[in-house]
Amino acid sequence: MKTEKKLSPIACNIKALTSDQRNHLREIGGHLRTEVKDVHDLPFGFAYRFEPANLVEVAEFVSMERLCCPFIDFEVEVESEGGPLWLRATGRDGVKVYLKEELRYLFPK
Repeated sequence: MKTEKKLSPIACNIKALTSDQRNHLREIGGHLRTEVKDVHDLPFGFAYRFEPANLVEVAEFVSMERLCCPFIDFEVEVESEGGPLWLRATGRDGVKVYLKEELRYLFPK
């Protein structure tokens, strides 16, 4: 018999991070906002384009963000031949609205 996977609510669990981690995540998010080259609208989320040099920072962002927002699917792609780095953030129904509201700092000004 197959058991259903329990889905976490579409809401940030701020208690999943320490105060220092939250501050660091805000710093990284603020810096990445200045590094976003383009944002593509996807059916269930968004794709953010960065320079490949941002790979370590993007990976650190994802590793912390997934702790407090386990309902978001993250995908990092680095294109060959020096192409761009893509961070895709997607999820089930309702996640795209959350991303637009709560992760708005990843949208360039």
